Amino acid sequence: MINNTLTSYSTSTASIDTEGLSINQGRKGIGELETTLSQSPNLPIAPASTKVWLVLAAAVFLVSVPVFIEAPLVRSLPSLSLAMTGLWVWLSFTLMSRPATYLWGDLLLGFSWSWLAGAIYWGWLRWEPLWHLPVESIGLPFACWCLARNWGKVGNWFYLGSLFGTVLTDVYFYVVDLMPYWRQIMQVEPDRVSPILQTAVLQVQTPWGEGWAVTLALVLLTFGIVPLFKKQRHWYAFSGAVLSTILVDSLFLLAAILV
Repeated sequence: MINNTLTSYSTSTASIDTEGLSINQGRKGIGELETTLSQSPNLPIAPASTKVWLVLAAAVFLVSVPVFIEAPLVRSLPSLSLAMTGLWVWLSFTLMSRPATYLWGDLLLGFSWSWLAGAIYWGWLRWEPLWHLPVESIGLPFACWCLARNWGKVGNWFYLGSLFGTVLTDVYFYVVDLMPYWRQIMQVEPDRVSPILQTAVLQVQTPWGEGWAVTLALVLLTFGIVPLFKKQRHWYAFSGAVLSTILVDSLFLLAAILV
């Protein structure tokens, strides 16, 4: 009887060991499969990778919003445009309060700084280009403070990318001596803008103007493309903002030529 009991116990223990081994092998197999799926370029893109590219697309869109939507609004209703900053901040914190939408709230908070700067400058200070960069930098201390604490990386890097593109655009205006045309355009009636733009375009089309345009475009491309290799959301937000500068500046140049 004792022998039978020991035999039964040994068989039961072996069965348990076999089941445990089977479970461990199954878990190992699942882990290997997940690793293969994440590393293989020929398999479908993971949702996280798709979201990274969505961040890039959203950054491109948000850079265009102040230029094509806020600019016309702020000229006629500057106070409303300024007040809308509060709406963007409220919406961003609302989105950040939910894990599923935290990323987009983060990005929107960085956009709020760009919107605030645009509302202030284009609403009341647009006649003086020397005030442009100081006003656009209004969110810089907050962005640096947040990044030092590793908080809001997507939105704050978006804001820094947008500011970087603005700095290079203004540098171009300075070195090619386009600031006087900026002041004239802001002071005359809309029907008198065309001759001023045509004169400014002639200055852009000089060897000096074209040389600087190519140089700054290469700088923007470098700072816009290199961060993409890091494959992180905040760098994609930065790249989207920087690359959008080339798009926006090109559209402005095309519009000036066609006027």
